[in-house]
Amino acid sequence: MATMSASSMNLNMIDSNFEVDKLTYEIFSILENNFLFGYGHTENRTNLVNFPLKDAKPVKHAAGKVRILCIDGAGATDGILAAKSLAHLEACLRRKSGEANARVADFFDAAAGSGIGGVLAALLFTRGKDGRPLCTAEEALRFLTDNRRRISRRSGILRRVLRPAEKLFRKTFGECTLKDTVKPVLIPCYDLVTRAPFVFSRADALEVDGFDFKMRDVCAATSADPSSAGPTEMLSVDGRTRIVAVDGGVAMNNPTAAAITHVLNNKHEFPFCNGVSDLLVLSLGNGESDFNAVKSPSGFVRIAGEGASDMVDQAVSMAFGECRMSNYVRIQSNGIMANKGTQAKSCKTASDLLSISEEMLAQKNVESLLFKGKKVAENTNMDKLELFGGELIKEQERRKTSILPTVVLKNNNASPSPSRTSSATTLSTLSSTS
Repeated sequence: MATMSASSMNLNMIDSNFEVDKLTYEIFSILENNFLFGYGHTENRTNLVNFPLKDAKPVKHAAGKVRILCIDGAGATDGILAAKSLAHLEACLRRKSGEANARVADFFDAAAGSGIGGVLAALLFTRGKDGRPLCTAEEALRFLTDNRRRISRRSGILRRVLRPAEKLFRKTFGECTLKDTVKPVLIPCYDLVTRAPFVFSRADALEVDGFDFKMRDVCAATSADPSSAGPTEMLSVDGRTRIVAVDGGVAMNNPTAAAITHVLNNKHEFPFCNGVSDLLVLSLGNGESDFNAVKSPSGFVRIAGEGASDMVDQAVSMAFGECRMSNYVRIQSNGIMANKGTQAKSCKTASDLLSISEEMLAQKNVESLLFKGKKVAENTNMDKLELFGGELIKEQERRKTSILPTVVLKNNNASPSPSRTSSATTLSTLSSTS
């Protein structure tokens, strides 16, 4: 009994007198993530020897903020508004950083895209032959404008037989798989086999071979319109997982909530991200369709998807609370300019859509308020992109002198983790595997 009392006293003395050295804890965290778990991305290795230990003081958000890009499905502009937004953002990042060859992917830690937004994310984050992202934002915009009719919804027996989009994706992405992305990506579809959403994820692909898919199949799946070309049947690279996919917009037109949930729960790659205050999120819409102009079943599906996107925006905005003004930006047409959605859907050429998208970017930005609907902000959508670009660069510069790794990306050679906390895929998809 005396021994127990003495032990209790000693523990109390330790608790009251011993202050854990925060810097030591941070250093051990780095060692743990880089060596114990086998994550060794060169961008995250830090020179601990030269770090000035004397007078080191804890700093709020010392590990920085994880930067997430989210892109909606087609909307009224067939993805052109989001692509145009990213072209402007990339130009801003190059101008402000002084890096003439900077890419969007250099300034984000994760990306999510649904439908045509998923195709856009794949273009910007798939690794090209030179090791850099496959496309600049301007090249991705040109890809969408040049191939809009091959990708967009058009019915007809020839489309079902020829499947021009799938041939286009095969030519563009070749043999690249989800593992061949420069940063984590999340691209949803709806699986008709399991009757559930399926999220293609780089994290899952690195964990389990049965979740690695060719990027050309991922793009075909997330953009497959069931009312025109029909569903896309596909197999994982190892042949174990079978998916019969339709448009990701059917279940997840706005992937922002899924992306945030993935990052907050993926402690292997984002070890110090504990809440929304540790995030910088850019969510891109693609214009809203005119409900009165919808006359087909597929049109009503699109309207439903856009409505769900607005609900996600409201929910995410409320989740960010007080930090939503600085940490969360949503770019979307605000509906003030009359009939812009109708004009966009009646456009015959890509140049018309580009013009409409430019006008949407010049609109006043709309912000969701906590339990108060929406309000028109003072800044335009373009202004918001410029301001957000500045925040991305600040975070990039902060990391150059930080001891803590904000992101610890798994590489292709890392062994699977004991518990798959990085998984973004629903458990129901396991029934698709053999």
